[in-house]
Amino acid sequence: MGFPPNFLWGAATAAYQVEGGAQAHGRGPSVWDMFCRKPGAVFDGHTGDVACDHYHRYLDDVAIMRSMGLNAYRLSISWSRVLPEGVGAPNSEGLSFYDRLIDALLAAGIEPYVTLFHWDMPLQLYHRGGWLNRDSADWFADYAMVLAERLGDRVRNWITLNEPQVFIESGLQQGRHAPGDKLRLDEVLRASHHTLLAHGQAVCAIRAAAPRSRVGAALVGIAKMPATSSPADLEAARLATFAVPPTLWNNAWWMDPIFFGEYPEDGLRAFGASFPAPNGRDLDIIRQPLDFFGANIYHGEYVRAGEGGRPERVPLPAGYDITATNWPVTPEAMYFGSRFFYERYGKPILITENGLSCRDWVSLDGKVHDPQRIDFIRRYLLQIERAIDDGVPVSGYFHWSFIDNFEWSEGYKERFGLVYCDYRTQKRIMKDSASWYADVIRSHGASLHPNGGEPHSSPR
Repeated sequence: MGFPPNFLWGAATAAYQVEGGAQAHGRGPSVWDMFCRKPGAVFDGHTGDVACDHYHRYLDDVAIMRSMGLNAYRLSISWSRVLPEGVGAPNSEGLSFYDRLIDALLAAGIEPYVTLFHWDMPLQLYHRGGWLNRDSADWFADYAMVLAERLGDRVRNWITLNEPQVFIESGLQQGRHAPGDKLRLDEVLRASHHTLLAHGQAVCAIRAAAPRSRVGAALVGIAKMPATSSPADLEAARLATFAVPPTLWNNAWWMDPIFFGEYPEDGLRAFGASFPAPNGRDLDIIRQPLDFFGANIYHGEYVRAGEGGRPERVPLPAGYDITATNWPVTPEAMYFGSRFFYERYGKPILITENGLSCRDWVSLDGKVHDPQRIDFIRRYLLQIERAIDDGVPVSGYFHWSFIDNFEWSEGYKERFGLVYCDYRTQKRIMKDSASWYADVIRSHGASLHPNGGEPHSSPR
């Protein structure tokens, strides 16, 4: 069967990671502008002040996207570029930038997928309590309305939030990301609920302002994979995928309210009195009809059926394959993640992020050779094809990322891009993987099988 005719071959970025122009044309500061000034918070004191200077070089970047044959591009909006204080009168110059970017993408035949929030809350709203303040849901809905009214005539596809598991846990509980807080569990759970409420209200705002829109969210797809092909291990992996330990790093705590309008029972038991039960009206707001299930899947964990069928983690063997960020290379995470999420929630799957960091540099021949990235993407795309052939409606793939960029607390140390960015000169160089991905796109996936071998092979 292979990839469907309308499959999206895309790449993704986030505003703070690529735009730069931190103080240009009325943009207000975000929590990441603050966090980057905290000594020791970011590798080598790096900031997103300039990043890839996409704010000034977006036309060059769109031209590269077009040359690659991308038919979709996932971008995020800088909330504080549009609303410098998070609320109030919009910044006309900020909105004009996104007008120009969207128009350039459409002129190049590239469908924009717009993410409203990719971790960069306006600093002024953080000073008013941020996600701890229940009003944050109203702030976010008003922001969504501004964007839908302005861009909704051209943007059809919207993503409300990116990875709430990360920006809540890493940002508010562990202090590793902006704003750098280490809050009590009850406070973090309150913020998580307000985040979900913000998602629901934003969906309502988008649909009111732009009724033809398609809306989803981009959640961390924490994948569990069966250690063997036995039915018992398969069921153990399925159970583990949606189990809620007493930590926010899980799937169901975030996904069940969005799709079912209720928190999972094991999560309520795990968190106990730290999470007072919300009223039903909140859950009705959170559960809004969505058009797709956005999943960011990078790697997974193998499990087997233990005593009584209970899932048990199976460690990876010594010397297992890892990326530059020390993440394991586990292509089957893409297959089982997509499969289990579709089985439980019944929505078309959109892979909103997948990729890896490599230790890339410019070779003496002036090119950037990244064979490991090519091999990685091929393995994961083959698992998407496997899922599609098994009846899972995966509608697209967004590689993370289009271009090397500011990798949050790791600064510019990690390079995830298909395109190399020389941060000193802002020169762009298409890596070998970009040219390879262009061939995959031109062949609509056929070039993934250069020797006509097993269609879903993923050799280790």
